[in-house]
Amino acid sequence: MKFGIIRERKNPPDRRVVLPPGACQKVVAGFPKAQIIVEPSPIRAFDDDAYRQLGLPVQDSMQDCDVLLGVKEVPIDALIPNKKYFFFSHTIKKQPYNRNLLRAILERNIELYDHELISNTSEQRLVAFGRYAGIVGAYNGFRAYGLKYDLFGLPKANALPDQQALIRELKNIKLPNIKILLTGRGRVGNGSREILNGMGLRRVTVAEYLEDTFNEPVYCQIDAGEYNKRKDGVRGNKADFFSHPEEYKSNFFRFAKVTDFYIAGHFYGQGAPYLYTRDDAKHPDFKIRVVADVSCDIDGPVASTIRASTIADPIYGYDPETESETDYKNPNAIAVMAVDNLPCELPRDASEGFGEAFVKNVIPAFFNGDKDGILQRARMTQDGKLTARYGYLWDYVSNSAM
Repeated sequence: MKFGIIRERKNPPDRRVVLPPGACQKVVAGFPKAQIIVEPSPIRAFDDDAYRQLGLPVQDSMQDCDVLLGVKEVPIDALIPNKKYFFFSHTIKKQPYNRNLLRAILERNIELYDHELISNTSEQRLVAFGRYAGIVGAYNGFRAYGLKYDLFGLPKANALPDQQALIRELKNIKLPNIKILLTGRGRVGNGSREILNGMGLRRVTVAEYLEDTFNEPVYCQIDAGEYNKRKDGVRGNKADFFSHPEEYKSNFFRFAKVTDFYIAGHFYGQGAPYLYTRDDAKHPDFKIRVVADVSCDIDGPVASTIRASTIADPIYGYDPETESETDYKNPNAIAVMAVDNLPCELPRDASEGFGEAFVKNVIPAFFNGDKDGILQRARMTQDGKLTARYGYLWDYVSNSAM
């Protein structure tokens, strides 16, 4: 089995890679029948020599490879027919901008495996960059807070080498006695918590957060059960919420009344109530003035997120009264950081974490007959057709969808 590490070709450039040099070395050592070829790249976070030094061949042609591994979508003109590809295709929600990509994959008899679909038998994702989105998102949120209030200046995350460098910078800032709210306890939320804990911030309970005042900055991490409640007044739980989100309404405003800085790291599902609406943000008791929306659902559950921002220009202002964009330094504005590709700012750390999970969970499936169904569940296309599991995409790729 010959794997190819392909060059990322999408713009803006993405410096991440599925398998860093050390991960490649583990694959070759652990699976004698595995070979890895690396396509040269001028932008990859690990340069070509880092692979060569470990004895991994670096060559332009990927034609001899069986499986091609990338991060972002492969441009249509770069797709090699009759290969197996792994990348984030951004097609499973019928995204219009990638319809032609999926069509080309079918036309060229490519087997597509989407990283987002790599899961265990319980449908839990096995490889993801979410932790690093949370890490960078929290850092960027503090940077936005400092800029909004002219309190301190932090370098951009992509100017720093790794997570520890982010924490070192944050330890040098002086925060006022603010309350910081973090939603979500998944990969993203817990990634953000790593930053908060790394700074040495005190974590408080929901009751303390809502009722007490403090002589230091504090944070509280909450999940769906704390910011939603059943409409019928019956005590709900997280499992019930995810099964019947339409039975719930938001209970978030009690937090918005005491929160200065909000980090949104939750998962938002179809039919779930918004955390706060545009009307909520107009309320005189609504206190939040800085939001790091790591989840970044546009015009969604965090009403102040009206567009995604970019690594180059990460912060904008939201005016609750006019419901429109404004200067984030305006005293009435909510400063919004809503970069939608945060892990790109920490490409080495993000690649190391992703590669470790890929080697552990995916590579063995190629050599054990896919006994756990890892490949089967993630396979979107085969023999020029959508697989049964993803047949719902037929109308998306057919001419009738035009």
